[in-house]
Amino acid sequence: MYRVMLVEDDARLAELVTEYLSGYEFAVDLVTRGDQALERFKTLSPDVVVLDLMLPGLDGMVVCRQIREMSEVPILILTAREDSYDEVSGLEQGADDFVNKPVQPRVLLARLRALMRRTAQTKGGADARVLQFGALRIVTTDRSVVWRGEPCVLSNTEYKLLLVLAEAAGRVLSRDALLKKMRGIEFDGLDRSIDNCISKLRRKFEDADSEKIKTVWGEGYLFSPSAWN
Repeated sequence: MYRVMLVEDDARLAELVTEYLSGYEFAVDLVTRGDQALERFKTLSPDVVVLDLMLPGLDGMVVCRQIREMSEVPILILTAREDSYDEVSGLEQGADDFVNKPVQPRVLLARLRALMRRTAQTKGGADARVLQFGALRIVTTDRSVVWRGEPCVLSNTEYKLLLVLAEAAGRVLSRDALLKKMRGIEFDGLDRSIDNCISKLRRKFEDADSEKIKTVWGEGYLFSPSAWN
């Protein structure tokens, strides 16, 4: 069984999700206020967090950031917005995936299972790996990134994207491939979260000319192994 901390103030939705997930391999602990979430997280030590954004007491984005600062636990955000604002903001705060409201329980179950598979794969492959490209150094065991001799602070999503690109150095990865590797979902033709994250990485690594992370028009992105000097 996996322990889910569900942070949701909608009693009807919380009951629906709890009842549905409990019929499978998930045990659900409900938290109804944002300002109680962090302390409950410390007590419960859940395997995954399902987090609403509109919460009494404290905004869900703040809760997401607080949890991410102390843990790498998978975080799935529930959002009622149809545009990409919540998704982009959530990725910046360290969220791993999103499900739109109204929530379809079977979709939520599938996303949670995908998150747990990726988490298990990450833990199973936690042997020390160092990726070195010129002045860029990535150490996977402690998720540290060094750029030109100085530590580079990346968000959870930025680190994941950089690692996926670096592991495929010299090969073009489509947005679809990147989303599948990072979040287990397919590109819907509208999602701009990958593009936004690429822009942030380029700024942090002084890649104004897009030579380190190249855009291959109509295909995707390419991490150039020889450009990191």
